[in-house]
Amino acid sequence: MEEGEKPTAVARDLGISIGQLKTWRLEQQAAGSAEAVAHQKAEAAELKRLRQENKRLNEENEILRKASAFFAQWAGKQ
Repeated sequence: MEEGEKPTAVARDLGISIGQLKTWRLEQQAAGSAEAVAHQKAEAAELKRLRQENKRLNEENEILRKASAFFAQWAGKQ
């Protein structure tokens, strides 16, 4: 859509209803710019990576807790 061009003319040129054009425009505005979408994807990927790392660290801590308890019992029997 060019500056000053009426939405009804744009919709007619595209062969769609004015309602569909308005819906597309609102969706585009809600989604934000391409940079915002790229930023959201990057943040989602980072969040996924951090959750995986957190899970791995929690599992490692659990192993260390169990090992510590085992060796504490073993040292007590000596």
